[in-house]
Amino acid sequence: MSKMAPELPIEVDSETGVWTSDALPMLYVPRHFFINNHVAVEEALGAEKYAEILYHAGYKSAWHWCEKEAELHGLVGVEVFEHYMKRLSQRGWGLFITEEIDLESGTCKVRLEHSCFVYQQGKTGTKLEYMFTGWFAGAMDQILAARGSERRTVAVQTQSGGEEGCDVGYFEVAPGTV
Repeated sequence: MSKMAPELPIEVDSETGVWTSDALPMLYVPRHFFINNHVAVEEALGAEKYAEILYHAGYKSAWHWCEKEAELHGLVGVEVFEHYMKRLSQRGWGLFITEEIDLESGTCKVRLEHSCFVYQQGKTGTKLEYMFTGWFAGAMDQILAARGSERRTVAVQTQSGGEEGCDVGYFEVAPGTV
């Protein structure tokens, strides 16, 4: 196991105990704690309704994060998306790899390896990582808007490492509306 990458600074305020990364307050919780809560809400609401709620919340959060990080670091276009994938990968959600991205067409394909959901829940036969879906469309749409485009996208999970016979997850972003 390697040590924390220095490019992902975590600061802890000695007076308040607040953790900060990328100038954002963070919560540090065990993976099982987060996923047990996630599963409990899914069971209470139903997976479809919960996925819809998470899509919109994740979309909004990704847009905001990408906007602030692009401004802070002077990033544009694909650089913003790659920075976002790197930071998500450094935070324990899994390893996010951009396999394809085309800003002109508003499309991309992201592969997810080492999913925290699959590590915690194993092979369930379902798409476990739907929580991430809105993140990719929100990031893409923020980048497109920053380029002056009015095009908006939707993201879907096409495969999960939680499905039998699959080792990784895939997400695809394409023009459309939710």
